[in-house]
Amino acid sequence: MIQPLAYIHPEAKIANNVVIEPFATIYKNVEIGEGTWIGPNVTIMEGARIGKGCRIFPGAVISGIPQDLKFDGEETTAEIGDNTTIRECVTINRGTKDRWKTSVGKNCLIQAYSHIAHDCIVGDNCIFSNSSTLAGHITVGDYVVLAGMVAVHQFCSIGSHSFIAGGTLVRKDVPPFVKAAREPIAYVGINSVGLRRRGYSSEMINEIQDIYRTLFVKHNNLTKALGIIETEFTPTEIRDEILDFVRNSNRGVMKGFGQGKLGAM
Repeated sequence: MIQPLAYIHPEAKIANNVVIEPFATIYKNVEIGEGTWIGPNVTIMEGARIGKGCRIFPGAVISGIPQDLKFDGEETTAEIGDNTTIRECVTINRGTKDRWKTSVGKNCLIQAYSHIAHDCIVGDNCIFSNSSTLAGHITVGDYVVLAGMVAVHQFCSIGSHSFIAGGTLVRKDVPPFVKAAREPIAYVGINSVGLRRRGYSSEMINEIQDIYRTLFVKHNNLTKALGIIETEFTPTEIRDEILDFVRNSNRGVMKGFGQGKLGAM
């Protein structure tokens, strides 16, 4: 199922039932799982590890060397999980010696012209809309949605189940379960629609909303808000996930809209 006009390096490991269309180029030290479709004019470079059932559309370049002047030719990877779709002209660079890999999880949709730079770790079931861009060393949780032309600063973290509106510049960490928008980026509510689709109950959604009202809406400074959340909210996995994310933030979390400096780390 490999077209004669495609080039496959003899050392590439291609599983059964892989379809490789004309003019695709696959380098050595590449592994492609069963049932994956590689479209025309796709380039799969050294270090790519592509799972089962993936679909990679024309013009995509997977596992190109990092656009990082510190990269010194170290052997690293770019890993794509099972059943992930990568649309036209997406670029995903392999890692550096910081994390040794770039990875995109299972069941993701990375839409046309998006870019995922070196050492990014993207969770499962994420959707990146057209022309979304991740700089290096970014961590993205599961079920994250980036609308079109979102740009994320290097070393940021984005929590699971969050939604970031189109055209947003992400310079601070975005906690889980929220919607983020505006310039500068700010909390604009919780991602209730996405949470309901994924089976979160009304009680769980209300808990998330109450926590973020304390953190972003009630004009508490960050230290006071975290203290209130820890002492006045019943310990749950949701509460602890939010607390851990905010406390472990390296770049500082985004603010509440109109919150000024109160939400800064």
